[in-house]
Formats: sequence, structure tokens, C-alpha cells
Amino acid sequence: MTNSNPNNSSYGLTRRQSLKLFGMMLASAAVPALSGCATSKSKVSAAASDWPTLTIEPISVAGYGQDPSLIMPPRSPWPKTLTQQQIALVSRLTDILVPASNGQPGALQIGAVDVIDEWVSAPYAQQQRDRDSILRLLIWLDEESVRRFDQPFLAVNESEQFALLDDIAYDRNNIEQRLQQPAAVFNRLRSLVLAAYFCSEAGSREIGYQGNVAISGDYPGPTEEARAHLDGILDELGLSEYAYQP
Repeated sequence: MTNSNPNNSSYGLTRRQSLKLFGMMLASAAVPALSGCATSKSKVSAAASDWPTLTIEPISVAGYGQDPSLIMPPRSPWPKTLTQQQIALVSRLTDILVPASNGQPGALQIGAVDVIDEWVSAPYAQQQRDRDSILRLLIWLDEESVRRFDQPFLAVNESEQFALLDDIAYDRNNIEQRLQQPAAVFNRLRSLVLAAYFCSEAGSREIGYQGNVAISGDYPGPTEEARAHLDGILDELGLSEYAYQP
């Protein structure tokens, strides 16, 4: 089911699996709304250092509607967006952001690319805004790589890829103005990759999240450490009267 080459398509989640993770991300607070990613309706800019502009036809198919069934989602509710070249580029970015390590799968191995493709293909307002900005980020990465290294992003070596991404991956007070838009969208893509990973079984296991697990016997209450943390938060919010009472 999986593909061992990160530059060759994705890791092959079924449509049902990718839609399930998509639905979990929709319900997750880990994916905040993104502001500031402007839309545009012209063709790709000829200037490699400019933020590209695109003409993208809006996705007009119907979504799930209210209260969809994520256990048995409808078959292919909307067409997917990413081309094979775009999937290869997103695969590389995903592998850089959350690589496999110490025997644990990374975001690429759990199928995050399929989920990103699902996300930018959905016909909802936020997803269509992300579609526009992420597609332009992918164009920008290739154009910027050509400007710096005379080759598109996937053709340059790892150190050159990292050097380019370092310029847009971190919050800096003095970031060049022309890099501010790519940096904002890269931050959004990173949030989506992380959300997809931590909504997966492997990601949940890594942070110790067990989900809804039955506890036998009487509920023991929070640990002393958890109770102290909660008390501190409630105190900061002026809600100490609602603190846990044993």
C-alpha cells in the first residue's frame, strides 16, 4: 500500500482513510484559520522573486452538507487537485517537516500528502483559500530555487533545499518583505502537515493521546500535577470558583 519513494506520488491512503483524517482535521483546534493569504486571478508572474499569481477555477461540487458520516463517507465527493509534480513537491516538504525517526513513521509515511490533497480539494471557503495560497507556494519554491540555484526545488541537493526553506520557516523580525508571503503560507502548510500527522494513529501515540478509553472502577480524578495546572489556568482566567473539588 505504501510507496517508499517520497518523490513519487504519496503513501497511498484509501479515499476513505484520507477523508476520515480530513474530517478529524476539520474538527481539530490544531488547524487555525489563516488570514493574509490574498487571492489573485492572473497568470503566474514572470518575475521569479515575486509571489506568483494564478487563475484557479473555483471548485463547484457540493460538499458533505451537515453532519456527514465519516465512517462511510460518500465515494469521491470532490475531485482531487494536486498534479503528480505537485504531489512530489509536497511529499518532499512533508518529509522535511516531520521525518521518520527512531523507528517511528513520519508525516509522509502516515499519508499526510493524501490528506493535504484532500484538504486543498474540498469545496469549502477556508480550504479553497488554502488551495490558492499553497499552489502558489509550490510555484514560488520552484521559481525561487531556479533563481538561486538554476534548478527547480526537487532537482537541487538537500543543503540547498534547507537553505531556501530556512529563509521562510522561522519567525524573524527582519525578514525580507518579498519573503513574508511565502513564509506565511509555508507556516500554514506546516500547520496542516502537523495536524494530519497528530490526527493519525502514529501521531496520537507519539504524544500519548489514548482517545476515549474506558476506565474500570471509579474515576480517580486528575493527577496532582494536572490539578495544579488546571488551578493555575482557572486562577488566571478568574474562574477559581469552578476549580476541581475532590
